[in-house]
Amino acid sequence: MYSVCVRDHFMVAHSFRGEVFGPAQALHGATFVVDVEFRRAELDDANIVVDIGRATDALKQELSAINYTNLDDLPEMAGHNTTTEFLARHIFDRMATRARAGALGAPSDAIAAIKVTLHESHVAWAAYEAEL
Repeated sequence: MYSVCVRDHFMVAHSFRGEVFGPAQALHGATFVVDVEFRRAELDDANIVVDIGRATDALKQELSAINYTNLDDLPEMAGHNTTTEFLARHIFDRMATRARAGALGAPSDAIAAIKVTLHESHVAWAAYEAEL
């Protein structure tokens, strides 16, 4: 399996509901480094998995919708604890939509899987991964 990974980052504010979150129940900030890995079994005719430039631009565009926001105020996040795991799935869904539309320079049926990893720090991260 071949893979290509692109990276960016975003900053948000949010709060959590539930005793399990302790002091993180209060409004706090977070900065995430995001890796999005695209996988496919065979390279295309140009010997690529996806167009790295298009994938980078797509990720930047998707993150711009949440960067520098309070996630508690966004309608699509309402009623959810916006944990790292939850956000990884959210970004996966957005990038999968772009991949299925062929917007990454690869046919929509060529990309076998996507993995989104959100790094909270140098010692903690969470991910969501699924086949397309």
